[in-house]
Amino acid sequence: MSQSIRRSTILLLLILLAAAPAMAGEIRLSVAASLKEVINELTAKYEKAHPGTVFVNNYGASGALAGQIEHGAPADLFISANIKWMDHLKEKKLVQEKSIGNFARNTLVFTGSTGIKVTGMNDLARLDKIGIGSPKSVPAGEYAQTAIKNAGLEQQLQGKLVIAKDVRECLMYAELGEVDGSFVYRTDALQGKKTKLLFTVPQKLYPEVVYPVALTVKGATNRDAEGFFNYLKGREAKSVLKKYGFIL
Repeated sequence: MSQSIRRSTILLLLILLAAAPAMAGEIRLSVAASLKEVINELTAKYEKAHPGTVFVNNYGASGALAGQIEHGAPADLFISANIKWMDHLKEKKLVQEKSIGNFARNTLVFTGSTGIKVTGMNDLARLDKIGIGSPKSVPAGEYAQTAIKNAGLEQQLQGKLVIAKDVRECLMYAELGEVDGSFVYRTDALQGKKTKLLFTVPQKLYPEVVYPVALTVKGATNRDAEGFFNYLKGREAKSVLKKYGFIL
């Protein structure tokens, strides 16, 4: 199947999904991949406390999720891993502007299982393969690319970067040993079983990692979605975020 036909098929499926009526109590979430464990736990707790509520969780790169919403994919709530993609949907008038707020913060780190001593950005030139999310759609990749540029390492790392579709794929590459190490968020590094956090990327090299959250225009008309949105501002949500290493 050609790439153009595949894109058309995916777009048609998204349109059909958007046209399908939502079930009562159904809440559709489009959330940055690095928040998967947090949102899985929070939705499970919410479903238990609100019988009849059903979540449809969609995780991925923030840019990819924003693109899906823009092309008609059903979503009641969007959480991005940077401000850029939230602003994109705001400009398209696809999110309720007054609902936009910050959900959490994070830190960029480098993790891996290499036997080479890596304690800072300047040591990266000694590695053969480095995992990084696609800067075009993955905020963690964009942050990493900015850090590499500001550290003056673009030339030294040329040909060494292995592109991943999202931050979790970056972690997977490092876990499988397909790369010497990967740029991921601190919270992702904590999920690693075979890798260890090698160093924290200096904050001066890249913008602060912020997770904006908002109801979509469609979600603003869904009382169940609004109820969960308000729940995300509460004490229980903050406790779960803290548990997984996010900064409040």
